[in-house]
Amino acid sequence: MVYKSLDKICITDIVNVQGGGISSETATQLHNKLVEIIKEYGPATPQTWKQISTRILNPDLPFSFHQMMYYGCYLDFGPDPPAWLPDPDDAKLTNIGSLLERRGKDFLGPDYKDPISSYSDFHEFSVSNLQVFWKTILDEMHISFSVPPERILVDDPSEESQLLHPGGQWLPGAYVNPARNCLSLGGKRNLSDIAVIWRDEGKDEMPVNRMTFEKLRSEVWLVAYALGTLGLEIGSAIAIDMPMDVNSVVIYLAIVLAGYVVVSIADSFASNEISTRLKISKAKAIFTQELIIRGGRSLPLYSRVVDAQSPLAIVIPTRGSSFSMKLRDGDISWHDFLEKAKSYKNLEFVGIERPIEAFTNILFSSGTTGEPKAIPWTLATPFKAGSDGWCHMDVHKGDVVAWPTNLGWMMGPWLIYASLLNGGSLALYNGSPLGPGFAKFVQDAKVTMLGVIPSIVRAWKSKNSTAGFDWSTIRSFGSTGEASSVDECLWLMGRAHYKPVIEYCGGTEIGGGFITGSLLQPQCLSAFSTPNLGCNLFILDKDGSPLPPKVPGFGELALNPLMFGASNTLLNANHYGVYFKGMPSWKGKVLRRHGDVFELTSKGYYRAHGRADDTMNLGGIKVSSVEIERVCNSVDDMILETAAIGATPAGGGPERLVIAVVFKDPNGLKPDLNKLKGSLNLALQKNLNPLFKVSDVVPFGSLPRTATNKVMRRVLRQQLTQKREYSKL
Repeated sequence: MVYKSLDKICITDIVNVQGGGISSETATQLHNKLVEIIKEYGPATPQTWKQISTRILNPDLPFSFHQMMYYGCYLDFGPDPPAWLPDPDDAKLTNIGSLLERRGKDFLGPDYKDPISSYSDFHEFSVSNLQVFWKTILDEMHISFSVPPERILVDDPSEESQLLHPGGQWLPGAYVNPARNCLSLGGKRNLSDIAVIWRDEGKDEMPVNRMTFEKLRSEVWLVAYALGTLGLEIGSAIAIDMPMDVNSVVIYLAIVLAGYVVVSIADSFASNEISTRLKISKAKAIFTQELIIRGGRSLPLYSRVVDAQSPLAIVIPTRGSSFSMKLRDGDISWHDFLEKAKSYKNLEFVGIERPIEAFTNILFSSGTTGEPKAIPWTLATPFKAGSDGWCHMDVHKGDVVAWPTNLGWMMGPWLIYASLLNGGSLALYNGSPLGPGFAKFVQDAKVTMLGVIPSIVRAWKSKNSTAGFDWSTIRSFGSTGEASSVDECLWLMGRAHYKPVIEYCGGTEIGGGFITGSLLQPQCLSAFSTPNLGCNLFILDKDGSPLPPKVPGFGELALNPLMFGASNTLLNANHYGVYFKGMPSWKGKVLRRHGDVFELTSKGYYRAHGRADDTMNLGGIKVSSVEIERVCNSVDDMILETAAIGATPAGGGPERLVIAVVFKDPNGLKPDLNKLKGSLNLALQKNLNPLFKVSDVVPFGSLPRTATNKVMRRVLRQQLTQKREYSKL
């Protein structure tokens, strides 16, 4: 699409915008406002775009008009134009802004100016003064320890200690219970505050359900007492294989409060995957439910758990209080389980405080290359999740936080801690997030922070699922799970009158993020503006050496090992071998492996380019699959998404580029694949490299994905070898 600069746009251009729907009268009004803004701010400045996005654009106008304004404003700006600018007054009201206004000079001395201009200096302070920074954040979040830590961090430089604890020892000597902190009263909450808001799919016209902190505490205490009747030792592992609904949140908190360890299992897993995770974790019991109801379909869950030969199962009926199937001998219904503790109803359960290094949650990597890595969270990790919510998503009392997820993925526990530790409310939609039902729930629950996965945004945009719903209560978006595209990010911002998208990238083994955005910095589309506070990261050059700080470059990412809350052991693999062996050093510290490819741009933004092992060699040029896919996704309006695979021909030879493509309407009209291949070639050669060439285009109904929504390119590569089209290569 060819765009004009804003001062060259006329009324006719607005009327004729792709998608139509703008009358001459409306176009005249829009053009008059545009002329006023250009007269005051010029035709091509960030302030111009800020005024346009807040004074002219709204969700009801065609997205092509939004694009006309955005791309017209930044036609000659160069890379990384800001899509959102922080307001100085609003910045002071954020958690970090308020902290800096109170204590900025304590941290930065007389050089402190204001939250926006001093943010980068504060980040540097946070990584060079870990003891002070983390004590400050834990205090600000009002984290309570039954036995306080001897200090924040012990980093012994001896060779033996570096092998045993390359990430240091955090909060040594502390005893704590994260769930008790989630449920405690005080400045962050009172009994009448709302803790959970939810709605079941299919009941979209009903009022949302609300649970107060008083009710949540009572429900969690009852389940914690009932757990005590099972006769399990403190520290035993108890699995949850359920959708993320109000029951699973109560169960999660009760397991932690009672001093046990949650085993997180995604409700989409087949019985063999469930079995693997139960065996690795040595789970003694499992919470599940009879069926999952999604999109009007009933999907089995309890039967999968039985097929996995699970230990004792506590089973919640899907409808009412009766089951449509007989429970296995020894298993317990939810009703009978709670009956065991009915005499304790409304009686406080005092949380079991355990040493900080004890496990609280066992989560799993995707397991696309064999047995999944079992990653234990210690009792420190929940506070890393909570601190990311406090520092970067700016969650505080009164906020309503929604993020379609599951307890089998780290973002499920993250959502619990980031919301409740900071006095916010969880907003849960029990059903598919892809349609208008979820969009209406966001409106009715008055969500203030909405987390997304880019593929969900892609589905919303494709089906126009958000049309007619008011998302004006949203203050910010969060985005994680995969790289987002510029246009989809722009579209999403436009649904909430251009609130910022905070890109967020981390890992299960970190308990949160290492790179993200901030409400104290300008945000540009599909980019990260800052490493997380308290985190430092490095881009490795082609020789595997760290580039100097702030030097633009492209390469595999490595992390400073001193990361609060990060894993220090694996249940079924050598932790040091996985994350540290063979990594370069920086100032005497062996860096921590992460495995993503990142770019630091000339303007100081970071962009993700997929996993390091999702690269291919085309004609001697290394290129990321994500780079290719970003170009291919915009070639034809019929394309929903693509995956780029480097395939070796059966007879050997150089890798050839195969594009797996999913169309928006799998049953509808599709473009000619030969013509599409030609279009893809032209786009890649123009936008990436003239030597790149697509060898084949293969249609798929959907792309194989992990439970965390990442495309499994290895699995896709295996599937391609079985397709007749691939044999032609």
